[in-house]
Amino acid sequence: MLVWAFERAGYDEEKAVRAFPKLACWLSGEKQPTVSQLQAFAKRFYVPFGFLFLQHVPTETIPFPMFRGTAGENKHFDLNVYDTVNNIRIRQDWLADYLVENDVETCRLVGCITLQTPVGEAVNMLRNMLGLEPRWAFSLMRADAAVGFLTDRLEQAGVFVAYNGVVGNNTQRVLKVSECRGFALVNNVAPYIFVNSADSKSAQLFTLIHETAHVMLGISAGHAGEEAVAHDAYETYCDAMAAEFLVPADVLRETWDDDIKRQSRQFKVSEIVVARRAHDLGLLSDNAYGRFWGEYSHRPVAEKRKSGGGDFYLTSVKRVGRLFAIHVRNAVNSRQLEYTEAYRLTGLSGNTYQHFMTHNI
Repeated sequence: MLVWAFERAGYDEEKAVRAFPKLACWLSGEKQPTVSQLQAFAKRFYVPFGFLFLQHVPTETIPFPMFRGTAGENKHFDLNVYDTVNNIRIRQDWLADYLVENDVETCRLVGCITLQTPVGEAVNMLRNMLGLEPRWAFSLMRADAAVGFLTDRLEQAGVFVAYNGVVGNNTQRVLKVSECRGFALVNNVAPYIFVNSADSKSAQLFTLIHETAHVMLGISAGHAGEEAVAHDAYETYCDAMAAEFLVPADVLRETWDDDIKRQSRQFKVSEIVVARRAHDLGLLSDNAYGRFWGEYSHRPVAEKRKSGGGDFYLTSVKRVGRLFAIHVRNAVNSRQLEYTEAYRLTGLSGNTYQHFMTHNI
């Protein structure tokens, strides 16, 4: 069980012993751990303490398929992604009960289309529900503004959105883009979208709409790694819908000037999204696209540069999600939720929780 625990956390024996020196004599049988030492071990390797006393290794899987990148490999398991998904599921389970009990209007986007729905029709449906016109992104300065704007519109439509680049508030547990760019956790009452905030803003924007398409299809899924061509029917559809929503064919034809970089700034998407759209629409020749792809494919995955920190409370708004936080606050104020449970759901406690709810929500 000790070996399973540290391998589950992504360590081999050598690295695990370096991280927790007492482990060496436990593995050799020289000494037996005390309860307090085992608790420290469990905390260090992010495993529930009780699991260490099971007779058999538990089976743990992410409850939906992860496509592309490292995450798309067979039998691949990443503990940071797994714990993130579980954290969102805990929020969603509480939300679903709370919204039903209080007769809160639920989201009309869930399951409103199928794979047989023409992509253009699905995009128009989404635009109408969000109150947007095709060139909505043109008036915004940068991709981060587009991400924030679209997040607000989705939350107004009843979709819960959370951004994070780490597990909870633990900056030592980084969510790699190769493991998770985002996922959609479908629920008829409380659909949830998670986006990896370590990704570039233009990539976050694409992920946001890609996962919204999953919500509209009523299918939970996630994706990771490079922006490669998808082979799953649902992934292909969601890619196509995101591309048409963010870079409408009619608008690109009108504005096309062979300047991929300028167009990417205009539409607030990555250069590869613009290039693929232009190629698919016959605006970019095979040779020109091939030259672009040859250069683009050798670029490193665009992750955000690490900064010196930032405002904790503004970051927490993204991590918790404004719409979710409003419901938690309302539930506490109406005595439908204990403070201890609110702390668990938000990952904030005591004065930090009070300051967050008072000044940021």
